[in-house]
Amino acid sequence: MNFNQCLENYAELTVKVALNVQPGETVWINCSLHQPEFVRLVVRKAYEAGAKQVHVEWSDDEVTRIRYQSAPQDSFGEYPEWRADAITKIAAEGGAYLLIESRDPDLLAGTDPARSTAFQKAAGVALAKWREYTYTDRATWSIVAAPSVAWAEKVFPERQGEEAVRALWEAIFRATRADQENPVTAWKGHNEALDNRVRQLNAKQYRKLHYRAPGTELTVALPERHVWHGGKTVNAKGNAFNPNVPTEEVFVSPHREGTEGCVTSTKPLSYNGTLIENFTLTFKQGRVVDFKAEKGYESLKELIELDEGSHYLGEAALVQHNSPISNSNLIFFNTLFDENASNHLAIGRAFSTSLADGADLSPEELSKRGLNDSLTHIDFMIGSAEMDIDGELADGTREPVFRGGNWALNAD
Repeated sequence: MNFNQCLENYAELTVKVALNVQPGETVWINCSLHQPEFVRLVVRKAYEAGAKQVHVEWSDDEVTRIRYQSAPQDSFGEYPEWRADAITKIAAEGGAYLLIESRDPDLLAGTDPARSTAFQKAAGVALAKWREYTYTDRATWSIVAAPSVAWAEKVFPERQGEEAVRALWEAIFRATRADQENPVTAWKGHNEALDNRVRQLNAKQYRKLHYRAPGTELTVALPERHVWHGGKTVNAKGNAFNPNVPTEEVFVSPHREGTEGCVTSTKPLSYNGTLIENFTLTFKQGRVVDFKAEKGYESLKELIELDEGSHYLGEAALVQHNSPISNSNLIFFNTLFDENASNHLAIGRAFSTSLADGADLSPEELSKRGLNDSLTHIDFMIGSAEMDIDGELADGTREPVFRGGNWALNAD
């Protein structure tokens, strides 16, 4: 592949597909210091698309780690109000938010998980208004990725430094279709294919999904008048955007109290800079009542016990095993990619848009309709080539949805 052309393509699809920047919009970009050239490309293309102002907020992994090692304990219970106010104002005024993910999956390994938990709680409270805009898709937001050396060497342990970074860039280009001649056109076709699956599942209105795989025997109930989503979505101004690039999933929010059984992870979960591996969750009446992990148990415990809502599910997503990221046979140690190689679930907050007219409902009304609420939303991967899923229809009959990790429903 022509590296420079792929990088140019990736920046263009970030602006035109992920954010779909419109003339006069303000764009806020959060990124690290690892790939400044790519960030500059995105900024240039955003202005070429007509952006009024592009604000870039840089971070540094080493500075972050130093803080978690050395800062006073009580400082993690605070979140900068000025920052929460700034990004909320941009969302309220119809701007766009972009996160360029580069973090070392092991960044906070060896630090106190309680610090991460305290800061996440503080952020959840401070950013509540901003999250109302993003969780309902009223405001434009998206996540893409760019390599850091530490992340690249985690994915490609046999390579070092720039060689590993180049390999990860190439994997990202393939996963995001940036290596194709016209990635924007390719994404139009991909979004249409996901939309076809969404329409098919919304027509089915399954009341339950039944999962079976090694270590997994799980039933997930879906609320009445639920709505599946996938690929692109539309903001309050009627402009389409893709919240995640890449994406291969179609997803819905389960009924808070309707999950029963056990589920076992199939890929590592990078959570707050630590890895949680080979873990199992047991649910009863929707709530996690038991859990275990071979690695990262304390971090898993902190996640589940973050608040009451983090004991329940907020998302169920379907991704077939025969998909581009899965077929790469890579573990990215990054949820943006790994969740799009595998069926997955999410602990925490549900999407109000997973209910018909849900974006207009109050938190109390959403709860009454069966949706979960929490300060967090963390995806974890459960899919494999050995997973079967049945959909249970309103009359109680069951039909195959997945067999051997792939779609069993014929595409429309």
